[in-house]
Amino acid sequence: VQLVESGGGLVQPGGSLRLTCAASGFTFSNAAMSWYRQAPGKERERVAAETSAGGSTNYGDSVKGRFTISRDNAKNTVYLQMNSLKPEDTAVYSCSTVWGRRYWGQGTQVTVSS
Repeated sequence: VQLVESGGGLVQPGGSLRLTCAASGFTFSNAAMSWYRQAPGKERERVAAETSAGGSTNYGDSVKGRFTISRDNAKNTVYLQMNSLKPEDTAVYSCSTVWGRRYWGQGTQVTVSS
């Protein structure tokens, strides 16, 4: 199993970013996918999750209405669209799945600052 995130960077408050997680090594269409984040000195927090069929999504309270998770099963890719970004969204964002056990990507840094 391999998960590779991309799309992070520096953005001003109020801006947007789209993160991408490219997955391989398992049957992506059968796997639920999640995005987590961890800020310095804070615990890891799940921000969004989507079922394998994409029919059900779940968001953390801090990102509801601003972030959207989606997936393209043909491309083995999951996305996190982040809008109206705030400084408190600054963190390392990682995608994750459970396939026998939990797997993590290496993470991508998102920094929201003026």
